[in-house]
Amino acid sequence: MARQAVEALTELADRHEGSCEELLDELRRAGRKLAAARPGVGAVAGAVGRLLASGRYESHLEPDALRQVVKEEAHALTEGRIRAPASIAIQLRERIDGATVFTHSNSATVREALSHESPAKVLATVSDPVGEGRSLVAELHAGGIDAELVEDADAPGRMAEADVLLLGADTVFRDGTICNKIGTIPLARAARDAGIPAIVAAEVIKLAPVPGAQAPDLADFERELFELIPADVITEFVTEEGVFPPDELAVLVDRVPFLREGYELVAPLAANR
Repeated sequence: MARQAVEALTELADRHEGSCEELLDELRRAGRKLAAARPGVGAVAGAVGRLLASGRYESHLEPDALRQVVKEEAHALTEGRIRAPASIAIQLRERIDGATVFTHSNSATVREALSHESPAKVLATVSDPVGEGRSLVAELHAGGIDAELVEDADAPGRMAEADVLLLGADTVFRDGTICNKIGTIPLARAARDAGIPAIVAAEVIKLAPVPGAQAPDLADFERELFELIPADVITEFVTEEGVFPPDELAVLVDRVPFLREGYELVAPLAANR
C-alpha cells in the first residue's frame, strides 16, 4: 500500500501541468487523503510524508525539476523498503536461528526474516478474520521450514512452546505502542507471563512521531482488524537502524527528521477522521 501510494503521487506529478506551487499543493492534498484512507497503516503515512517533505522547500524550482525531485525520492523510498527487511533479518539472526518462533498475522518483514534464517520451527496463528496465517505457513513449508498453523483461540495457551514471539507492526508510535492485527494483545501478554521475549520487526518508515495516545482514529473497517498494543508487553524493536527497547524508541524517532516533517504534512487530515 505504501508503494502504491508513492506511485500514485508520482503519476500525479507527471500529469500536472501547472506551476510548482500548484503542484506542491495538489501533492499535499492527495497525500493527506491517501494517508487518511488507511490511518492504521503507518507505512502509508510515512512514505507519503517523506515524499511530500522532499518537495517542501522546492517551490523555487522549475516544474520539470520538481517532478525529478519527486521521482528520485520515490525511487529512494522503493529501494529503501527493499533493503530494510534484509537488514532487519540479519539483526534477528541470533534470535531466530535454531529457535521455535511464534508469530501472528503475515508481516512481510517477519516473513523475510523467517525465510532467510533457520528457525527450528514456526508456530503461526490462523489470524482470522482474514486468515493470512495459512498463506504464511504454506510459504514456509515450500521453503523447507517446519511450520504449524495454530488456531487463534489456542495460541496464548501454546506460547510456552516458543522461544520468541516475533511480530510485525502496521504502525509504531513514539512511546512504543504499536498498531497491529487484532489478537496481538493476548499473545504478547502470554509471552510476557511466560518470560518469552516479544520482538517487533518494523521498518523505520512505519514510525509515527507521536505517542500512541495521540494516534489517529482508525477507519471503520480497520477497527475489525487492528488494535493498539501497549509498550509494556513489548521487549524490543528491531529496525534497519538497530535494536531499541520501547523506552528508547523516541531516540530513533527524533534523529530521523523526515518522520517529523512528513507527519506534519499528512497528519492534519488523518487526525480528524
